Amino acid sequence: MSGGWNTIESDAGVFTSLIENLGVKDVQFEELLTLDHSELAALQPVYGVIFLFKYPTDKPYATPNGPVDGDFDAEAAEHIFFAAQTIQNACATQALLSVLMNKTETVNIGEKMKDFREFTMVLPPEFRGEALSNSDLIREVHNSFARSSPFADETQRPDAETEDAFHFIAYTPINGTLYELDGLQPSPIAHGPCNDDNFPKKVVQVLQKRVARYEDSEIRFNLLAMCRDLRVRAKEFGDDDLLEREERKRKEWHFENALRRHNFVGFAGEVLKGVATAKLKEGGDEAVKKWVDESLQRRIAAARKRGDEDVEMD
Repeated sequence: MSGGWNTIESDAGVFTSLIENLGVKDVQFEELLTLDHSELAALQPVYGVIFLFKYPTDKPYATPNGPVDGDFDAEAAEHIFFAAQTIQNACATQALLSVLMNKTETVNIGEKMKDFREFTMVLPPEFRGEALSNSDLIREVHNSFARSSPFADETQRPDAETEDAFHFIAYTPINGTLYELDGLQPSPIAHGPCNDDNFPKKVVQVLQKRVARYEDSEIRFNLLAMCRDLRVRAKEFGDDDLLEREERKRKEWHFENALRRHNFVGFAGEVLKGVATAKLKEGGDEAVKKWVDESLQRRIAAARKRGDEDVEMD
C-alpha cells in the first residue's frame, strides 16, 4: 500500500462531495437530527443510512455466537457487497460504499466504481477489504476530505485505554432484508424483512434499540441518510424554493470543504509578522509588548463574557 488513511468528519457535505469525486451521480447525504422515521421518509428515495457511534469496548455489540440484535448471515456475503475492514480510519468511506455497491440497479455509481465492484465481488470479504484499502483512487479521494492538522504529531498514537473510539456502519435494504454492514463483524447482520418503502420505519426501530443500550449521558451519535439528490426532486416538481436552497447548500459545502483542506498557519504567521513589523516602526519593543498585552486582555474579557470565569493571566 502506498499511503495511509486519515480520519474524516461525519458531515453531509463531506460525504456528498466524496462520492461525487468517486464518480457517483445524483446522490447526496442529509444529516438526521432525530430518530424519527418520518424525517427519514421525507427524503425518499433513501438508499441507506450511515451511523456513527462510540464503539463499545466494555459491552461488545456482537460475539462469535451472534450479535445482540439481528442474526449473522454468512451466505449473504456471497451475493451482496460486504467487505471486511482491514485498516484503521477507512470505516467512513467503507460504510458509504457498502450502501452504494448494493444499489447499482437504482444508483449510477460511475464507471470506476462499477469496475471496482466487478473486480471485488468474486473475492471473499477479507480480500474485498484489502482491495478497498489498497485502492489509490478511493484512498486519495477519502484523504482529500481530511481536516488539516498542522500541529499533529503523526509519530504519536492515541492511548487505547483513554481515547474513545468511534465507528461508522451502514444500514440498507437488500433483496427484501434489512442489513447492517459493519466491516468489523464477520458477516452482514440481517434485521428481518424490509423493503424500500418501510426502510425508514424499520431502520429507526433498530437504531433506537441500539442507542438505548448506552448511558443516558452518551449523546455522541450521528446519522446520515443517503438519498437521491434533492435538486433532482426540485426540478421534477418545479419547486424553485427547494432548488434555490439546495444550490445554496452546495455552495456552502464547497466553501467548507475548501477550508478543511487549507492550512492557515503560514497565512496567520505572515499577518503576525506584518503587524509586529508595523508596531516596531511605531514605537519599538514597547509598542509590540503593549499590543500583545491589549490583545490578550481582550481575549480574556471575551472568554469571561462567555462564562469561562476560570480564565487566568499569569
